[in-house]
Amino acid sequence: MIKRGNRFSKTWYGSPSIRGAVIIALVVVVFLVLMLFFREDGGESGSLSAVTMEKWNRFDNVVQFQPTVERKNGTELIWQIPDRPKAVLFLAHGCSGKAGNFWDRTSSCPDCVGLPEERLIVLHALSRKFAVLTITSSGKCWSFGNERLVVVGVVKWWIEKQNLEKIPLVALGASSGGYFVSAIAADLRFNSITLMIAEGVFNRMDIPKDYPPTLFVHMPKDEARKLRVDENLEVLKEMGVDVAEIKCMEFPLSPNFLADRIPNLDLTTSVQLFKLFQERGFIDKNGFMRNDGRATRWKAAASERKILFPDKKLVNHIQEELNLAFAYHEMTSLQNEQIFSWFESHMK
Repeated sequence: MIKRGNRFSKTWYGSPSIRGAVIIALVVVVFLVLMLFFREDGGESGSLSAVTMEKWNRFDNVVQFQPTVERKNGTELIWQIPDRPKAVLFLAHGCSGKAGNFWDRTSSCPDCVGLPEERLIVLHALSRKFAVLTITSSGKCWSFGNERLVVVGVVKWWIEKQNLEKIPLVALGASSGGYFVSAIAADLRFNSITLMIAEGVFNRMDIPKDYPPTLFVHMPKDEARKLRVDENLEVLKEMGVDVAEIKCMEFPLSPNFLADRIPNLDLTTSVQLFKLFQERGFIDKNGFMRNDGRATRWKAAASERKILFPDKKLVNHIQEELNLAFAYHEMTSLQNEQIFSWFESHMK
């Protein structure tokens, strides 16, 4: 025990080298505590500490887009199967979307557009050996009458045609696609499903006892939907369904963010847009979007500033990323690791 006034205590307090070592040790301890705190918080909430800000070309040396486009009874399918697939992933787009949003434009899919979040979901899936099937809805949004029966039939037909009946089947749907996936999960034997920015249609359906494990990926800023997600989490939990949620939070823009996320958008243009957003007050002093991208007049401002894009279609790509940063209602790939870990944990 060190007593006050003891010569050893004087040495302990008086030595600069020891004092510095103690300070460094305390800093390290505080850092580790903070790391654990954010890791635990992020694992549940999907905060930035728990997501991966993948660059658009992260998978260039891992997997390439080689989609096949075909039609079955008037329904458009776009798909790709990796070597030795371990599962099938069905993806359902949101309103005004299409299967081509998930795939980069290639010679085999000249009408594909490769929206930044959708394409990263597909690339992540292919890199983890998931065969990916996307289907275009018959109307602006998915419907739940005849279309439900048609899509269920097409999915079954495609799986049999590709001899994939013996591997697990999972699904992810966003917005309208999330409602649709929640409905067809009563018709198809999914090992698990993910409902993104959608609470499902559980109040309008008879939920079977063997309903698949369900992951809700949602944005709490949409408070009304958050309440409905909370309700459905409890409903499914009471039925014995394995459920979980990921809360996707807003995050600040940076000068290079858009270039990092969007193919063919150069860094110069990304920096110009960031400066424009600062000057026009579209983002606050910390880089957070003040409004949803859809409610921000950034396109008119960019036109006035004569900011040129390599491709006019990039406007929709930028729009998606601004919506994502605001975190109210948008497709997201930032939680890919958590989502695919959920799928893989329910494949046995």
